[in-house]
Amino acid sequence: MGRIDFRGRRRHGRAPFCGVALGLLAVLGCLGPAHGSDDDESSSAGPKQPNIYLDYNTAYAIVPPNTLAIGFRNFISPIPVGSQAVMLNAPLTIDLTERFSLYGGVSAIASRSDVSPWSSMILDSWNIGFNADVISQDGITVTVISTLTRSITSAPGLGSTSNQTVVELDHALNEDETQGLLAGTRLTAVWVDSALAHVEPAYVGYLGGYYQWPNNWKLSGRFGVQTFGGARIAGGLIRAKAFTQPLLRIDLERMDDNDNRLFGATVEVSWMPEPFVQFTLRTPLYAVRN
Repeated sequence: MGRIDFRGRRRHGRAPFCGVALGLLAVLGCLGPAHGSDDDESSSAGPKQPNIYLDYNTAYAIVPPNTLAIGFRNFISPIPVGSQAVMLNAPLTIDLTERFSLYGGVSAIASRSDVSPWSSMILDSWNIGFNADVISQDGITVTVISTLTRSITSAPGLGSTSNQTVVELDHALNEDETQGLLAGTRLTAVWVDSALAHVEPAYVGYLGGYYQWPNNWKLSGRFGVQTFGGARIAGGLIRAKAFTQPLLRIDLERMDDNDNRLFGATVEVSWMPEPFVQFTLRTPLYAVRN
């Protein structure tokens, strides 16, 4: 059922109306407190150019039969056989400040099923979003990540718009913020163009933690519960059942001395109720890196 995705240049690393509202809160949270505190620190740091990079990532997903897979990209309709998909995404990302980033790009996908060979790689969707630390003080950071996605190619009547928003709380356990605890929630909503298709929202709540070694390798883990209200497609001829099931995500990342991500590998397993498995590799391509 999609995935939790974190696009951070810090220690971590997305309903259109809900995303806009959270965006306004993020901008106010980032610009307001940051301008009114630590003047000496900001002046000593000197001017910095924004980080600019392609956050290139490759994902491989194993989809069980009769499973509706939704997330940042065009949703994968349920079919009675198992399938696999390879997804490429390279959004242009700009870290405007250490607490606020904007990104946007296109995704491509190739897929196969147990009864059909691999398809050609085609453009699948475009996406835009933001990553904002709305609270950051005393070792506690609250991050909002929201992405709006629109399908480019889809079956007739199955064009869709989706929004995924994550709110995560990070409580650092030491002064260097190299180890800490995580808690968060995620909402994924999909709007299908046809009145003959309806997808209920999916909600996730999770807990986790992270540890970063002196050599800047970082390991994070999150375990949670996902609730999905079900879906009907083609007037009910195709149905995805509602469920409440666990999910597990593990991230291994290589950071530089300024906490910019150099490499990332993710494994996520979501039970729906059969396991949906996704492997993701991240290799950011920097044009400007502070």
